[in-house]
This record gives sequence, structure tokens and C-alpha cells, in this order.
Amino acid sequence: MSEQQQVEVGWFIPTTGDGEYVGIAPQRPASPQYLTEVAKAAEQAGYEFVLIPTGGDCWDGFVVGSWIAAHTSKLKTLVALRPGLISPVLAARNAATLDQMTGGRTMVNVVTGHYPQDLKACGDPLYDKHDERYERTLEFLQVVKGVWEAGDVKTGGFNFEGKHYLVEGGSCQPAVLQQPHPPVYFGGSSVAGKKTAALTADVYLMWAEPPDWIESQIQEMKGYLQELKEQQGIERTLRYGMRAQLVVRETEEEAWAAAWKILSKADPELVKSKEKLHAKTDAVGQNRQMDLFNQSLEDNYVIAPNMWAGLSAIRGGGAVAFVGTPEQISDRILEFVDIGVTSFILSGYPHLEEAEISGRLLMPVLKQKLAERGLVKQD
Repeated sequence: MSEQQQVEVGWFIPTTGDGEYVGIAPQRPASPQYLTEVAKAAEQAGYEFVLIPTGGDCWDGFVVGSWIAAHTSKLKTLVALRPGLISPVLAARNAATLDQMTGGRTMVNVVTGHYPQDLKACGDPLYDKHDERYERTLEFLQVVKGVWEAGDVKTGGFNFEGKHYLVEGGSCQPAVLQQPHPPVYFGGSSVAGKKTAALTADVYLMWAEPPDWIESQIQEMKGYLQELKEQQGIERTLRYGMRAQLVVRETEEEAWAAAWKILSKADPELVKSKEKLHAKTDAVGQNRQMDLFNQSLEDNYVIAPNMWAGLSAIRGGGAVAFVGTPEQISDRILEFVDIGVTSFILSGYPHLEEAEISGRLLMPVLKQKLAERGLVKQD
């Protein structure tokens, strides 16, 4: 990893509701007031940005992003969106508008989607076509970036003809504030996903896995970047990010007790079962998460020091958690930094209290360790 590359740490905005437990209905419905509280707590804790998710039950990311930006002063918003649900030109304009209105505090997370049932419920015609969804995502990002770079229509605009999109004279008004454009975060563990990321992403996102698994993915991505250079003459670099849950306490015993408490109200049979509804997917990344869960059954779901896959019993997506003391978790994060990860998106249940706890316990220790390496700006 380049010594010049700084590490960023972000939090998560729970737009589908929040609570102390998984496996039951959210105890706290999403509301403008509650999401504002979480965002302000994240900013106060020292997080640089927040991820605003996308999905069938999520609130609109651009609207939430504008609301949060209006109620914070420095916090950046990483707005997730799906290519199948919005045109690329409109997405580019929405992001550029938010970028201008927030003074450059906008980032974009493009999510191809991985649950066929959810995709179908949202009206995505490619709900059951995995590789074709990534093919569309590639075109989507080519149009988004092309429109950003083309600027307004006076330049002639941006033209594109592909399998999924036809654009003639596409323009972006207002122009983006950040140059060359807001950072694009993108994840996908399949070959199709990784090749799309190599060609279009600024940050390649992964769900948390043991260090050797993550290092293997990074090396694979570097291989695709080299392939681009050799076969198409395209030379690109990527940053690497990781999405993880967080349970940090003053002692390790307290941390593990808090982690297991999150599962304590879920159906015990569902927790033990290897058949998970959220595992019924064509997504390679989700299948990797379930492999970790099933392989660690006899070890109380511990997959590496201070890393726990227990939440995969109930929830999908990035369910692996860091569990431990501030020193332990900081050291685990540094292990990932050493193999090339420079962006971390953390979250915990409930998101308001865990932002406050992590801000008090983890962030001072982590930022000090990063500052000693010259990898983060000190306030």
C-alpha cells in the first residue's frame, strides 16, 4: 500500500429501521429525526462519512443524503443506488446536484443488486439475470462518468450506444464540484463484478472476511487491472474498502456478551439452521458470507481473531463483525490496512448508541495508531 494513501472510516444510516436486536421487527422506525441523530452521532464520533443504503425497503438515498448534509457540517454522504431503478443520466445529475449543494461532500455507491425477489419487487427486469445485471452496471457507470466529464450540452454532450442504454447529447447540469468527479464505490465478488469494478470503480468494496480471504480478492483485482493494461492499454488504480459490523467494549468479555445479545431475541432454530432465506441468491459475495458462517459453526462463528460471523444467522449482506476492545479492533483493522484496505464502513446495533460508544472507545485509539503511520489527518 502506498504510504501516501490515507485511511477513511465511515458509519451507516439505518433507513429501514433500527434496534438492539436482529431477527425481530425494528424497535425504532426510520424517521427524519432519528436518522439525523445517527448522522450527528457519527460526525461527533469522528467518522468521515456515512453510507446510505439502497434496496426495496430503504428510503431514497439522495433525499436522505441531502437531509443529512443539511444537518451536519463535515460529514460526507455515500449514497447507494441501483442501476436498474434509475437512468444513468438522471443519476449523474442527482449526484452532481448533491455534490454542489453539499460543498463536495458526496460519494456514490453503485449496487447491482443480489436478491432476485427484492429486485423483482422493485421492477428490475433483470432480476434473474446475474451476469447481464453486471453488463448493464458497466454501461451505467460508463454513461454516468461520461456525462460528468462531458459537462453541459454546450460541449456537444455525451453520446453512448450500448445494449442497455442509448444516450445522445447527454449532459450534466450542474457540473460536479469535486474533480474529476465524486468517488464511485462499487462491490461485486463474481468475475463479472470484479471486471466491472476494474474498469469503472474508484473504490472496490468487499464485505468483511478473514484477512487472507480479503488479500486474495485484492490480488485478484490487481490481476484484472493488469489485464486491462495489457489488453486494452487502460491503466487504472483502485482503492479497496471493507464493510463490517462493530461491537467494541472496554473488555473483551463485555464485547462478546454484547455481540451475542444482538441475536438473543431471534428464533433459536433459525439461528442454528443452515437454510437461510437471505442465502437464496445468485450473489457470490453473499454465498461467501454463508460459507464463513457454516464453516465456523463449531467455533461459535469466530472466523479470525476478533471477527465473528454470527449475525449471518439472521441478516444478509456484510454481517461479519469486529468484536473486542479498542486496542484489539484497532489492531485488526491495521492488519487489513497492511494488505491494502483503506476504506472501512462500520455499523452496530443500535446505530445511534454504537456510534457514540465507538466514538468514545474505538476512534481515538484507531486514529492515533493511523496517525502514527501518517495514514490519517488528526483533528
